[in-house]
This record gives sequence, C-alpha cells and structure tokens, in this order.
Amino acid sequence: MTQTPLLDRIASPKDMNGLSDIELGLLCQELRSEVISAVSETGGHLGSSLGVIELTVAIHAIFNTPFDKLIWDVSHQCYPHKVLTGRRDRIRTLRQEGGLSGFTKRSESEYDPFGAAHSSTSISAALGFAVGRDMGQPTGDAIAVIGDGAISAGMAYEAMNNAGSDGRRLFVILNDNEMSIAPPVGAMSSYLSGLYANTPLGLFKEMTDGFEANLPGPIREGAKRARQLVTGIPGSGTLFEELGFSYIGPIDGHDLSQLLPTLRAARARSDGPVLIHCCTVKGKGYSPAETSSDKYHGVAKFDVASGAQKKSKPNAPSYTKVFGEALTEEAAHDDKIVAVTAAMPSGTGVNIMQDRFPNRVFDVGIAEQHAVTFAAGMAASGLKPFCAIYSTFLQRGFDQIVHDVALQKLPVRFAIDRAGLVGADGPTHAGAFDVAYLSNLPGFVVMAAADEAELKHMVATAVHHNDGPIAFRYPRGEGTGVKMPLHGKQLEIGKGRIIREGDDVALLSFGAHLAECLLAAEELEAQGISCTVADARFAKPLDRPLIHQLARHHKALVTVEQGAQGGFGAMVLHDLANQGAFDRGLSIRTMTLPDRFIDQASPAAMYEDASLTAVDIAATAMQASGAMKSIIKT
Repeated sequence: MTQTPLLDRIASPKDMNGLSDIELGLLCQELRSEVISAVSETGGHLGSSLGVIELTVAIHAIFNTPFDKLIWDVSHQCYPHKVLTGRRDRIRTLRQEGGLSGFTKRSESEYDPFGAAHSSTSISAALGFAVGRDMGQPTGDAIAVIGDGAISAGMAYEAMNNAGSDGRRLFVILNDNEMSIAPPVGAMSSYLSGLYANTPLGLFKEMTDGFEANLPGPIREGAKRARQLVTGIPGSGTLFEELGFSYIGPIDGHDLSQLLPTLRAARARSDGPVLIHCCTVKGKGYSPAETSSDKYHGVAKFDVASGAQKKSKPNAPSYTKVFGEALTEEAAHDDKIVAVTAAMPSGTGVNIMQDRFPNRVFDVGIAEQHAVTFAAGMAASGLKPFCAIYSTFLQRGFDQIVHDVALQKLPVRFAIDRAGLVGADGPTHAGAFDVAYLSNLPGFVVMAAADEAELKHMVATAVHHNDGPIAFRYPRGEGTGVKMPLHGKQLEIGKGRIIREGDDVALLSFGAHLAECLLAAEELEAQGISCTVADARFAKPLDRPLIHQLARHHKALVTVEQGAQGGFGAMVLHDLANQGAFDRGLSIRTMTLPDRFIDQASPAAMYEDASLTAVDIAATAMQASGAMKSIIKT
C-alpha cells in the first residue's frame, strides 16, 4: 500500500490551507495513487478522474468550498474531489450498492452543490448560483468545470451567452483533454485544438489587458504573443471573449506552477465571467490508462501493476454488439442506411458499422437534440437513418422527437440502448421513461426486444418501415443465450407472440423481462396455477386481439415491463377500459418500475428493489387471480 502522509491529514479542503505549493504537488501524487488504488477495487471512470487531479487540488486550495460552489460537468471525474471532501473512508464503496455515487450527488455531501451525470449543465447551474449570491443567498463564488466534450453541446453555449451578457462574476474552467468518451468531433473540437496547437504551455496568459500590463516584462511579451497565436489576429478576441467572458489560457492543467497563480489571480481580480482554458491528459500519471485507446474511461476492477482488467467472459453476446452487427449486415445490402450517434459510437455499437462504412456513420458529439433533427433531415431526404442513443440521453432530445420527427411522420429509426435499470451508474443513467414518452406520440411504432434474437429481427423490421418513426429498446449487458438467426426477419407491426399456454393467469411481457416471466410461470405451475406467457413485442401499436384474448380467457392478466409507470401497462389499461373489459370484472395488474429513483446496485439487486423479480411476478399473478387467498385459507 502506497504511503500517503499528506493525504492522511486531509479530512476536508480546509486542511489544505496551510500547505505550501510544493506540498500541494506532493498531495497530488498521493491523491493520484489513492484514486488508482480505489478504482482498481470498484471499477469506474478512471481516466477522467486522473486527468483532473491537479485541477481538483488547485481549486480546493484556492476557493472556499463548500461556501463557494464547485460544479463538475459531467461529474464522472469527481472521484478525487470526493476523496478530498470527507469521503475517503467510503471511496472503496464507489458505485456499489449502499455506497458512494459515481457522480456528484446533492444528498451525499454539502460539497456536491449540484448533481450532474448528463453533460453540459454546469454553466447554467453555476449562473443560477451566481444570481442567488447576488440576491443575498448564503453562497459564494460559482465554479463550473466542464469538459471539452461537454462544452460541445448547445446548452453550454446558451448558458455562456446568457452569462456573458449578464456580466456576473462567474468562473468556468474548460477541462480540455481532447477526448470525451470517444475522440471529440466537430468544429468545436478543432477550434479548441487550434487555440493551443502552436502555443507554448509554459506561458502564463493574461487575465485582462490591464492585468497583462502588470506582468513582468518577459512574461508580458510572451502573453501578447500567445494571444496572437490563440486568436490569429492581433487584438482580436476568442469565441469565449466574443460571448462576454474574459479568456485565460490555455494553461497546462497538470502544472501547479501555472494552475495556482492563475486561479489566485482570477479569484482576486475578476468582476465578471471568466473562462480558464486548461489542457489536461486523460489517464494522466497511470501508464496503462495513458496508452489505452479509451484512456480507461470506464473500467472494470483491475490489477494496478499491469492495468489488466478483471472482466468476466460473457456467456452470450451483448445486446449492443448484436445491434451493431445486425445494423452493419443490413447496411451491406442497403446503401440508404446511415447511423447517427451522440459521442457514443462504441457504447451504442455503431462503431461496428463505422469500421466497415465510415462515410455512413455520423458522430455528432454530445448533442442529442441536434442528432435527432439531423436524422430527421436525412430521413426527409430519402435516407434510412438509425439514431442510436441511450434511453437516458434520448430524453434530452424529446422536443425534437415530437416536433421534428413525429409531427412530420418522418421514418427515423431510434435504437434505444441501456433500456431499464443499468447497475453501477445508478438512477441518472436508468432507461426508465422512453416507453411512456414515445408511446404517447401519434404515428410512432414502439418495440422492445425480449432477447438478442428478437433484437436482430427488430433491426430488420425498422429497416423496412417507412411509414413514420419507429423505435426499439434493449437493455445493457449480455443477451439470454438464445439461438441466433442467420438473418433478421421483418416482424408484423403490432403483432405479439404466445410463448407458452395455460388456463388460469396470463403474463404479458414487454421487453427483456420475458425471462423473468418464464421463471415466474414455472413458480406458478409449481403452485398448481396454469400460466400463459406472451411477448407483446409492441407497446404501440398494441396487439389488441392478443390482449383481448388473454383478458377473456384467463382469471387474471399481469403486464410486466422494465419501464416507469405510464408506459406499456398504461397503454393496455387504456385500451381495455375503452373496450369495456372492466365492466365484466377483469382482474388485471401492471408491474412497472416504482414511482421513485433507484440507487446504484447490481441490476439484479435493483430489480429486486423494484419488486420485479420472478417471485414478485408470481406473487402478483396469484393475488390477482385469487389464488393467494385460497392458499392462505388452506
């Protein structure tokens, strides 16, 4: 175990007040070792956290947190922040059930003033704190640390435009490592790269023209040259300055001799919004991370000495891989198929198609709103766009889904990964709401894959559906191990299937909880209750003949889904109510995720918390059919 004598003395950022700059540098070394050691035991977002070690130390050393509000964006880089803010004793519970969140969380610590696990929100929130301060609320400076990937989203510029025109004292620190989850794309990434491509990082940049004039001669002249290199034209401003910010940088985000005086000067002299541009290296200080293609963005438990990750071998292919391969197979036969993703090519599996057809895959950066409307435009042109976005992130493009896709009946194909509960990332990344918000939209087809073979069929179905938008959802992780078809086949729109037949109760599954329903059926059979299990396949349009048949011929009907209330079950209830089914005394139950957010744990533990296990399903069916009362009486 690495010795950490300085870190051992830090119970909160206040304990850093007496440390010299040299000691702060030594503290960085100890903090880096501690983060590597902790994440080796828990897994998590290692590369991004290692990239902000020095920045974290410098901010906490200069600013007065938690009175000053430090907001991390996206906040997956907050592990060193958590160590320094009184949570070191729990850092090895990171992302575990009952442990620390992998993101900032207001309920976890006063040092986490704002939760963030979706990107590009920090500047808006920081401006809100600044307004609160100026209106007499007990809060100090607001500091937003935003990554170069996160600042590519439109919301960040909406906030900067507002903050720049408002003119309030506010600090935005751009953590520029030229690497979001995937290599950043687009003009903004090129712009940031150009700002420092030819600029020596050893130069201390001007705070303002007045501050520059007070610098020592050699540094002053260097700063002037740096400004010309940054802007290209003597006397012109950067984009950030045009938005109303004082721009400082770029500076080396791993060099405390630059970070500390820059932050001290900014804090002492600024009276308006300031953007400090820090260049960092993702995975800094840990060779396996620095040399890895993904910089150890997200890792399983690993061996510190070698960096080897301890990943279990899957028994079945992942849903993400099945989607990527199925899409690529379809694209090989149809040159109109294109794919769009928002900074997650490998996360969504479209990198498989990208490797084979690079000119037909478009990574738009962290910009889900743009991704949806971009796909709508391609659909309007006659192409067949697949918009591959995690369920939790697709929420960010809802207005575009309604206005730009559904209203115009454009055949955009939405591939919705990470549907349902996702485990260690917790409630911020749960795919709980897409069924509800898509099923309400006129003209939408909404599907959910029960297994990996069904996913392949749904990709093929989406390819050939040109009458309007269509979506299919599937969970994170391994499939169920079913036999895979050689080719996907078109499913009849709005048609489900019977998996097993019985007489007493019917379980109607929508999506990947079909396996749990089959286990529940076995439990019911053991209790002498004959059970039908059906796979709905479609939440919209519903297979109404199937649903009405199940309702008529069984004592009870139970719907089961991996989504929030108001989704598939609600659609079934609405249809049955309109058909007068409840007038005949139909016994029905809907099983959904509960009306609360579920903290991180293993997916199995989270579904147990949600009362969606096979045992729960069987008990619900027994209660609905009256069998539970009979068992209790006997």
